[in-house]
Amino acid sequence: MKSLLVYLKKYRKESILAPLFKMLEATFELLVPLVMAAVIDTGIRNHDRHYVISMCLVLVLLGIVGLAASITAQYFAAKAATGFAGALRHALFDKIQSLTFSQMDTFGTDTLITRLTSDVNQVQNGVNLFLRLFLRSPFVVFGAMIMAFTVDARSAMLFVITIPILSVVIFGIMLTTMPLYKGVQANLDRIMTSTRENLTGVRVIRAFRKEPDETRRFRENNRTLAASQKFVGRISGLMNPVTYVIINLSTCALIYVGAV
Repeated sequence: MKSLLVYLKKYRKESILAPLFKMLEATFELLVPLVMAAVIDTGIRNHDRHYVISMCLVLVLLGIVGLAASITAQYFAAKAATGFAGALRHALFDKIQSLTFSQMDTFGTDTLITRLTSDVNQVQNGVNLFLRLFLRSPFVVFGAMIMAFTVDARSAMLFVITIPILSVVIFGIMLTTMPLYKGVQANLDRIMTSTRENLTGVRVIRAFRKEPDETRRFRENNRTLAASQKFVGRISGLMNPVTYVIINLSTCALIYVGAV
C-alpha cells in the first residue's frame, strides 16, 4: 500500500477534505435524535406548537446542511480517486513498456492488460470507498453509542452488545472472501489468456478445424469463473441480511426496553 499511496500525494487536500466533510455529515445525522427527543419531551408534552414547528425547521436545516456536506465529500473523494487511478495507470503503463520480452512472456500479456484496466478500476473504487467511509463509519457507530448513553444508559447497553456482534460478522465475511477473490482473479486471467490466444491464432485454429475444442475450452473456463464468482457472491451476499437481522432484533429489543 505504501507504494500505491505515492500516487495520492498530488491529491492530499482532497484526501483530507473528503473524510472531514463525511464526518461533518455524520455529526448532523447524530444531532437528529436529540432534536426529535426535544420535540417529544418539550414540544409535544407541553402542547407547544411553536416549539415543535421551530424544531422541525431545525431538522430541515440539518438535513440540507448534511446533504451539502455529503455532496462536497463525494466530489473530493471522486476527484482524489480518479486522479489517483490515472496516475497509477500511467505509471503502470510506463512500467510495462520497460519490461523485457522474457518478462512479458512470464507475466503474460493478458494478465498485464487486466492489471492495467480492471484492477486499476477496482483500486479506484476502493480508494473512493475508503475516503468516504473510513472516518464516517466509526464516527457514526461510536458517536451513536455515546449519544445513546446520554439519552438512556440502560437502553444504550444494547449498543455494547450489538456492535461487537456486527464487527465479528463483517470482519469474518471479509476475511473469508478475500482469498476467494484471488481465485476469481486467477480464473479471470485464464479467460483473458484463452480469448487472446483465440484472437491471435484464429487462422491456425480454423486451418486445423480446432473451433469445437477451443469453444469447449472457453466454456469450461467461463463456467469455472462463473461458479467461483457465484460462490464468493453468495458468501458476500450474507453480509446484508445477517447484519439487517442483527440490527432489527436489536431495534425490537430497544423498543421493548424503551416501552417498559
